[in-house]
Amino acid sequence: MSAGNAARHRAARRPVTPLTEIAQTVGGAGKRAAVVATAGGLIISTFGATAAQAAPAASGVSTVDLGALTQQAREALAAAPVVTVAPDAQVQVETVSADTAVQVTPAPRPRVATPARTTTASRSAERAAPAAASIGAPAPAFANGSAVIEIAARYVGVPYLAGGSTPAGFDCSGFTSYVFAQVGISLPRTSSAQRGVGTVVSRADAQPGDLIWSPGHVAIYAGNGMQIDAPRPGKTIQFRSIWQSNPVFIRVG
Repeated sequence: MSAGNAARHRAARRPVTPLTEIAQTVGGAGKRAAVVATAGGLIISTFGATAAQAAPAASGVSTVDLGALTQQAREALAAAPVVTVAPDAQVQVETVSADTAVQVTPAPRPRVATPARTTTASRSAERAAPAAASIGAPAPAFANGSAVIEIAARYVGVPYLAGGSTPAGFDCSGFTSYVFAQVGISLPRTSSAQRGVGTVVSRADAQPGDLIWSPGHVAIYAGNGMQIDAPRPGKTIQFRSIWQSNPVFIRVG
């Protein structure tokens, strides 16, 4: 390696600060000083060297001669802020024991509207309301002005009711006996008994207002191959085609 290159690689020099000069003065005799670096600056405490303390100096422990401090170091020490704390100051830290339970209150559950309970009476009213709104129909033109058919048409829509004989509900013979009673004709209550009244006529000679009888059922002939009757449970009074295969036509009155 050349001499020029060797000159370039010199040891890095440490920066020079006021503390550097203080450290360079260590080794003198006399008073000793302790230098402490704090968050607010430097604190230098001095105390006299006693005879007992002089012994460590002889063994290589250096002391600081305050008189040798440079003016720059004194100015740095004078400008450093002083932080003081009251001797009775206390620091309080809030602690929670490990067995302390944490109380958590859940959010209230949303209220759900409860539907109104349906009673037997309300169900009956619901069934009766639509029927009541559609009760009655005009007599068909082919009835030829029959008083019996005009009266019977008033009850179109009334529900079938086993044993019923009023506008609240009819069965087949209850319906015929109720209608004929309004024109002054009294009929037996059952369909089998109504078979024995009046005069049997042929289908070709049947007129609106005649009875149509078949085993277990009775209706009123409306003309033009139609009848009006109380069919069966779940149905209502209605005009419909004659469905019986071989019914008996009976003229009453």
